[in-house]
Amino acid sequence: MKLNGEPVNFSKYGKSFQEKLCMVILDDRSFADQIEEVLDVNFLELNYLKLFLNKVFDYRKKYGVHPSRDIIKTILRSELDNENELTSKQTREFYVRSQVTPLQDVEYIKDTALDFCKKQNLKSAMIKSIGLLQNSSFDEISQVINDSLKLGMDNDEGYDWKKDFEERFKPRFRNPTPTGWNLIDDTFKGGLGQKELGVVIAPTGAGKSMALVHLGTQAIKEGKTVVHYTLELQDTVVASRYDSCLTKIPLESLGSFKEKIYEEILDIDGKLIVKEYPTKTASTQTIRNHLEKLRMRNIDIDMIIVDYGDLLRPVRYLKEKRNELESIYEELRAIAAEYECPVWTASQTNRSGLNAEVITMESISEAFNKCFVADFIFTISRTIEDKIANSGRMLIAKNRNGPDGLVFPLFMDTSNVCIKVLEPSEEDALVEVSAKKQKENLVEKYKKFKKNNGG
Repeated sequence: MKLNGEPVNFSKYGKSFQEKLCMVILDDRSFADQIEEVLDVNFLELNYLKLFLNKVFDYRKKYGVHPSRDIIKTILRSELDNENELTSKQTREFYVRSQVTPLQDVEYIKDTALDFCKKQNLKSAMIKSIGLLQNSSFDEISQVINDSLKLGMDNDEGYDWKKDFEERFKPRFRNPTPTGWNLIDDTFKGGLGQKELGVVIAPTGAGKSMALVHLGTQAIKEGKTVVHYTLELQDTVVASRYDSCLTKIPLESLGSFKEKIYEEILDIDGKLIVKEYPTKTASTQTIRNHLEKLRMRNIDIDMIIVDYGDLLRPVRYLKEKRNELESIYEELRAIAAEYECPVWTASQTNRSGLNAEVITMESISEAFNKCFVADFIFTISRTIEDKIANSGRMLIAKNRNGPDGLVFPLFMDTSNVCIKVLEPSEEDALVEVSAKKQKENLVEKYKKFKKNNGG
């Protein structure tokens, strides 16, 4: 394809770019709607990609819905008999290849392809206008240019019940990151999934920061990259806790085992980045800015830990503190969705949780309704006697992916960040019944809360 004698296609972007573009169009219905208005399949320089996109667009035109990968697989298997044999073979091989290669740089591909297509359409409109100018058709020239500028605009109106029919039958992959506590992982389908927010609730000194380090350590063991934000402790202190949790060397003895610790760290595939901010100086926007810098350096972020959410500065100052805290937790969940990874944070209980045998969400500090944005909440309760005995209890207070109201005994040795979840005993079963009663009271409290706030 040529414009004014010059070739017009995606050749300068390369084969990989064009293949990824075709798969993005297949996987993203709203983007397909947008680019179809300005894309000429001849912009693709490879015949097998032209054939592939023609099949996608033909299906959309004929059935009025966007095809799924399974549908396209069937079409490529059964409807290429009348096509060139070599092109058909290359099309099928391309599709098989694309199934095992994860898509990367999707936003760049979208922006670049749209920009290219829109510019080519505008150039064509301007060339057409030259002929109209000779006939003094000024209104028609204006119409041609305006129509060209409108093409390719973002026209996503949301999820279309009919057009996106296939989308709701695709398997959903949470890609959970395990906690390292098998009993807990079993309750919420393998761990906290991508785009999900988990919250640890505990009174001061009960070990919520230790629990967050444990969760981060398990992710690192899985080969994942963890970004840990500390708003209370020094970054080196947090890093030392990871050393202790990983090696089981007591915190006070780390200096004597420097070489051993370093050797063990080198054997770990995962990566840890600890970023320290003074209390109440960082907001969720500060975290976003830092994460964006990491992403620009091609660092893939697999888990985010914020120790802890209550110590973040609100982006917007509201009349009541509880509303500010609620908005902070909503923003943390938005970050989880934006970066497609789990986010763990913690919240402190009020005074009623200091000596409670089991802590429920009723004991959460300041903003009770910030619980509702979280996907998974567990509480840690440790009385003075528990601390002496290196024990405690964990309550699954909220679980969107499984049962809640479950109570488990804990072994917790803070000297080397060792936390274990044990099998429930008969005593804990009685506590569980009590916790469920407290949960029923919590539901009633929430109903009253909504009623009093016009909900």
